Amino acid sequence: MTDAFPHVFEPLTLRHRTLRSRITFGAHTANMAEDGLPGERHIGYYRERALGGAGMIVVEPIPIHRTGVLTRGNFRHDDDAVIPAFRRMTDACREANPDVVLIHQLYHVGQHGDADNSFAPNWSPSGLPSYHDADGSHGMTVDEIEALIEGFMAAAVRAKESGFDGVEIFAAYHAVVDQFWATWSNRRTDEWGGSFEGRMRFSSEILRRIRERCGEEFIIGLAVSADPGSAAIPSVDELAGIVAWHDERRLMDYVTCGTGSYFAFEGIIPTSLYEPRLGEPFAAALKAVVRHARVQAESHIRTPEAAEAVLAAGHADMVSIVRGQIADPHLVAKARAGRPEDVRPCISCNQLCWGRRSRDYWISCLVNPSAGREFDWGGDRSEPAAVARRVLVVGGGPAGLEAARVAAERGHAVTLLERDDALGGQFRLAGRQPSRGQILDLLDWYGRRLAALGIDVRLGARAGPAEVAAAGADAVIVATGSRPPRTGFQRALPLADRLPGVEASDVFAIHDVLDGSAVLGRRVLVLDDLGDWRGLGTALHLAEHGHEVTILTAAPLVGGGLLHSAADGPLRRRFALAGGRSITAACVLGWADGVASVRSTLTGELSSIGADALVIAETPVAESDLAGELRALGIPFEMIGDAVAPRRASLAFFEGRELARRL
Repeated sequence: MTDAFPHVFEPLTLRHRTLRSRITFGAHTANMAEDGLPGERHIGYYRERALGGAGMIVVEPIPIHRTGVLTRGNFRHDDDAVIPAFRRMTDACREANPDVVLIHQLYHVGQHGDADNSFAPNWSPSGLPSYHDADGSHGMTVDEIEALIEGFMAAAVRAKESGFDGVEIFAAYHAVVDQFWATWSNRRTDEWGGSFEGRMRFSSEILRRIRERCGEEFIIGLAVSADPGSAAIPSVDELAGIVAWHDERRLMDYVTCGTGSYFAFEGIIPTSLYEPRLGEPFAAALKAVVRHARVQAESHIRTPEAAEAVLAAGHADMVSIVRGQIADPHLVAKARAGRPEDVRPCISCNQLCWGRRSRDYWISCLVNPSAGREFDWGGDRSEPAAVARRVLVVGGGPAGLEAARVAAERGHAVTLLERDDALGGQFRLAGRQPSRGQILDLLDWYGRRLAALGIDVRLGARAGPAEVAAAGADAVIVATGSRPPRTGFQRALPLADRLPGVEASDVFAIHDVLDGSAVLGRRVLVLDDLGDWRGLGTALHLAEHGHEVTILTAAPLVGGGLLHSAADGPLRRRFALAGGRSITAACVLGWADGVASVRSTLTGELSSIGADALVIAETPVAESDLAGELRALGIPFEMIGDAVAPRRASLAFFEGRELARRL
């Protein structure tokens, strides 16, 4: 069954262990610790990916020193209490998959720490500023350097006693290890700096001492990253030379190469705006120089097909797929069974994986709400219902699709009514924005799953109370979504419920642009009251289709709501390169005869902007008419998603899953 993925499923030896799949689940901060220890949420999260067939799991980093604590959910440093707690995790993963190789990443980010979490100064080679915030750092003494080396070694010993097969030393994104490598951040003149060998001393001592203390069978990995656009860190050629130096001395068993840095954070976890297989060429550069260690590629490699292509090209020995296995923890098992089309696709949105983590919550997934809830929901699977029922779902957007899918997987007979001629609702429109075609891939997946489950999907079906009653369902789910209000309401003008001139024929909602119904001239003004993909993504869509676009927002910057997904900077940059113009800290007072009256929210200054059309991105309103009619007739139903209150797609998927689990 693995004929389609011969390279993915070719066994690979690391020291005393053999990987049965070359797709791994790489290190990332899930931020789930409870009092600094892994608890049931953590165990359920990693156990599910082991059960799903990952060849190797690199458990998220543990800080090796009090100055390295970075998040609220970090594990305890310098505390043997982690050993029995992690032993529960490693035992649970091996119970699920005896072949899984388990690694623990160890880290310290040096000058880029977070004193709000560590309550300690940032330690670094030479005392340079942090790129996390406006803090500076403390240039370490020789004794303090030794303390960090000992911290790495002690953490490795705890990892071994916890049942891990090895450790991965974090030297990526300009953390403390690669701060020693870079001449910009290492300005020391003692034996820990200066010459190339001096700058390599810190990392080589860490790796050498771990080998001495933990033994020949213990796996040692090294995590690095490439960021060609950042002048402060080693170039790709210099990074290759650094890795080759360590490889020549056989200091590590594998090296994994990601992208981005603390100088260009959005490249670390690339959104859909980036090219697929972003990290492949950098892994290939390392593969060309190493002679002993295995090389792993990572960064925006989402699918088994992409992993197979990277491996077949000889650009890496392993491939880390993280977000893809957050979206579908059984990705590897499905590929092994010859069912890659059944893999629930990641859409590279970062909205709940990085988006929640960046706000110091535990991570989850927009398309897979069981991520982080495996301990509570029994994993990413549907338990059979005690009694099979007839279920009617009205609405084929995210909430309705997920409710229908899970209800059918639990054994219910499901009918889904969708008034449009395609599934997806407003989510399908979002998939028409630049770079967001992965949303359409996800909707295609839903189409395949609903067909395979025998769900009666009726497109172009408008459902009123009579149609609902005639269906004779045991359970009715109203997931009718939302619609644009077409009022031009702006949060900067809370007392003005309606924008003067909004009824004009040259005023459109973003929905009209994306469904192709808007007739626009050359010049378009986009009034964005949302600050996310809906406004700026639509503006980019117009700019890349030849329009002269200005986007205006009352916020201090456009796309500010995308900060936590790391999509805001790249999206603004692409819009500017397409010729787009941005106006911030302003609101529109009215629209008449192709002219918007504008007021600065900072100074009160009045101005005007001429355009051929005004496009408004504003908060939708719930499509709740059917719910009101059913309620008036006494017909019982459940309501989910935007029909309750317009919100993010992640909450629609969550409510669809949560309700279907209760049916």
